[in-house]
Amino acid sequence: MSATMSSQEWDRRYSGTELVWTAQPNRFLVAEAEALAPARGLDLACGEGRNAVWLAERGWRMTGVDFSAVALEKARRLAEARGVEAEWVVADLFAYQPEPNAYDLVVMFYLQVAAERRTPVVRAAAAAVAPGGVLLLVAHDSDNLERGYGGPPNPAVLYSAEDLVGDLDGSGLLVERAEQVKRPVATEDGERVALDALLRARRPAAERA
Repeated sequence: MSATMSSQEWDRRYSGTELVWTAQPNRFLVAEAEALAPARGLDLACGEGRNAVWLAERGWRMTGVDFSAVALEKARRLAEARGVEAEWVVADLFAYQPEPNAYDLVVMFYLQVAAERRTPVVRAAAAAVAPGGVLLLVAHDSDNLERGYGGPPNPAVLYSAEDLVGDLDGSGLLVERAEQVKRPVATEDGERVALDALLRARRPAAERA
């Protein structure tokens, strides 16, 4: 999701009957979350709900947040078709404050905004992680513009895993993984490779008191 588009513009983009994105979960979510014990989860900038629904299918009690009401209606329909339930919240992440220390998994994928807007959202996401819980962030990497495929053409909304580490300064979370990762993309001209930034961090369980 890019903040260069308003919620109304995203509503129009999501207004078609087909999903804008695939119904399949993001590959990095599957790799990083598949082994986690299901508990309470939060998907920020969830769009049409593919990741939240996948987690709900695995027993997670999910809340999905996005500023496009149209996208969330499609998320509801996807959840219903898959036989699961989730809470869907229409909210602008730049104003939304999730419940602190409440979620065992917080995910935010492809929120592409400038640093001055990204950092407060990342910090709010981090604050929502419960003791022992995990924060998982994925975005189009800064290097993707020159060396990768797809993604926003605006360098101001691209960032690195190291940038995300900086955003977490003072959050109390321990960074477990922060790196550039490759994501294969099928195109009409064959497979291309996109470069993403991935960060996984955990709040120490010792904080549970």
